[in-house]
Amino acid sequence: MLDKFLFVGFPYIAFSLALVVGILRFIWRPFSYSSLSSQFLENKQLFWGIGLWHWGILWVLLGHLGAFLMPRQILAWNSQPLRLYLLEASGLIMALLALVGVIALMVRRSSTPKIKVVTTAMDWVVLILLLLQVTTGIDTALRYRWGSSWYASNAVPYLWSLLTLNPRPDFIQPLPWLPKIHILSGLTLILVIPFSRLVHVLVFPFWYYWRKPQLVIWNRRGLR
Repeated sequence: MLDKFLFVGFPYIAFSLALVVGILRFIWRPFSYSSLSSQFLENKQLFWGIGLWHWGILWVLLGHLGAFLMPRQILAWNSQPLRLYLLEASGLIMALLALVGVIALMVRRSSTPKIKVVTTAMDWVVLILLLLQVTTGIDTALRYRWGSSWYASNAVPYLWSLLTLNPRPDFIQPLPWLPKIHILSGLTLILVIPFSRLVHVLVFPFWYYWRKPQLVIWNRRGLR
């Protein structure tokens, strides 16, 4: 019964709330659709933290998406050990980069006085969820090897069953508790997106990676 709620009911609740609240927030509070950047308060730690996090998690997500769209091709790729090792190692390296990035962001939030002032409880909820997502993913990769193969053979059919409104939790019931926590933390992240700074991923400008650095100029009038 619990498995049915966690892996059938909860995914639909998370996606439905994310969609409805995301649309309502865009209609009622369109200017809040941003990451509410604190770059002008502190830039050095942000540069390293956000850079490592974004580049690491971007490639990890692309890997998950590729396996979701092409599971048979992933399994065929993994049929040769060298290619399997290459895929697993590259995914682990990117996940470790993301881990270093999110830890750096947490240190920045807790150690920089100016940033602490503008940090909300939801900011910490998001950071803790991101940390949980990355650590459970890394731990799963190390503890239960060849995750790219069983992700394609077990998790992907489960996700497609949700998408086609024919949920099949039996695909992931045999999995150990750790990858199940990884799945649930990912669903929880989707749930909190419209309530947090993460909402900016819905309208994220990818040209951000190539734009020139932002220049902030303080205009202090009346000091002469």
